[in-house]
Amino acid sequence: MRKVYPDAAAALAGVLRDGMTIHSGGFGLCGIPSLLIEAIRESGVRDLTVVSNNAGIDGVGLGLLLETRQIRKMISSYVGENATFAKQYLAGELEIEFNPQGTLAERIRAGGAGIPAFYTKTGVGTAVAEGKPTAEFDGHTYVMERGIVADLAIVHAWKGDTEGNLIYRRTARNFNPMMATAAKVTVAQVEHLVEPGEIDPDIIITPGVFVKRMIQCPPGFEKRIEQRTVRKRAEPANEGAAAGGSEPVAAA
Repeated sequence: MRKVYPDAAAALAGVLRDGMTIHSGGFGLCGIPSLLIEAIRESGVRDLTVVSNNAGIDGVGLGLLLETRQIRKMISSYVGENATFAKQYLAGELEIEFNPQGTLAERIRAGGAGIPAFYTKTGVGTAVAEGKPTAEFDGHTYVMERGIVADLAIVHAWKGDTEGNLIYRRTARNFNPMMATAAKVTVAQVEHLVEPGEIDPDIIITPGVFVKRMIQCPPGFEKRIEQRTVRKRAEPANEGAAAGGSEPVAAA
C-alpha cells in the first residue's frame, strides 16, 4: 500500500469533507501538523469540529482555520493566546467544549483503544460535569466522559519510515501518538523519512498500522515558536582586570 504522498494537498485528497471531526496534534505550536493544517485551509472545507489541546495563535497553526471561519466547534483544554478564538467565541460564532487536559488526553486515548466511555473524578461538581452521567465508586462520585474517535487525525512526527512507523522528538510527542490511534484515517507529516528497517522497532511509538497516508516536510521547513525565551547574555570579562592591569584593554 502506497502511503507516501508528494504533498499535503495530495495526502488529504478524497479525505476532507464539510462537517467532519478532526484530531489535530500538538501543544501550542509544538508538534503541530502545520503543513496539513495549511492544506485544509486551502481545501475550503467548512463546519469542522476540531479536537486539539488549543487553537494555536493568531495566523499560525489552527489559527489559520479560525481566520477563515472553517471551524464550527473546538474540543479543547486551553484556548488562550488566540485573540481570534476569543472574539469568535464571545460573539457566539464558535462552539467550545472545554475539557480538563488529562480528561481530553484520556478521551482520545480511550477512543483509540475502543473504549466508549470511562469515569473520572476530575470535574465533578463543576460546569464540566453538567449534563453528564455520574456514578459512585468506593464512596466517591465520578463523572462519565465519552471516548473520541475522529474522522481524520493529522499529526507531526520527527521521523517515520515509508510503512508509516513513527517516532516523535521530546515534547513534540504530546497529543500526537494518541490522536494517531483514534481516527478513521491518520495522515502524518514527518521531518525525516527513511526506508523500512531503518528505525529500531524498540523505539517506534506509533506503529504503521495506524497511519494511512504521510508526507515528508520539505527542506527549510519552519517550526514556529510560540513564545521565545532566552537567557540574558553574560557580561564579557574585563580582559585588563583579568590580566592584573588597572585599566581596561582597548578593543583591537
